[in-house]
Amino acid sequence: MTASRKTSLTAGILYLLTFISIPTLSLYHEIHQPNFILSAAPTSDVVLGGILELVMALACIGTALVFYPVLKKQNETLALGFVAARILEATLIFAGVSSLLTVLNLRSLGADVQVLSRGFVMLYDRLFLISQSFIPAVNALLLGTLLYQTRLVPRILPIIGIVGAFTLVAGDVAVLYGLFDQRAPLAGLSAVPIALWEFSLGIYLTVKGFKLAD
Repeated sequence: MTASRKTSLTAGILYLLTFISIPTLSLYHEIHQPNFILSAAPTSDVVLGGILELVMALACIGTALVFYPVLKKQNETLALGFVAARILEATLIFAGVSSLLTVLNLRSLGADVQVLSRGFVMLYDRLFLISQSFIPAVNALLLGTLLYQTRLVPRILPIIGIVGAFTLVAGDVAVLYGLFDQRAPLAGLSAVPIALWEFSLGIYLTVKGFKLAD
């Protein structure tokens, strides 16, 4: 296996690993309920969801570090920008998970901290909007532009990513202005192109690897 193939395989696997956090959509259902702090709902789902998000955050950093030696040959500034954006994304994910784990600790204090606990959950939602919605759009623009220029993958893939970046940002703006809820179907629909881009890229790099120069 050549060094190029090892790089593409590693990047592909790491990209697919970022989808490990999908179950958190259901795992975090109970903690988003207004009376979670007073309920008997188990904490294990939240802990598991936090672990999955931390794994995803580390995988995010890994994708940028693996790609960097290849992409810097095309444009070192954009390549560094991609690394920085991925690290920022992971940092905010860690902060979001920390806020939810804090809510679990607050349960022992009872009703007196109900408002505070809701505040931490709201903080998680806003951190999620930035770290797992807005920043992925920035990542798609940076990586999509680089891959489009280098032609290391079929050009249709970065095009999907670039288009998806704009649909995702549009959804984020709509959520911020209260046009629909962060967990509404329309919000999920705006993220579909980005999800398709990242999943397709992961599959292609894992199965095919980088395209050879024409």
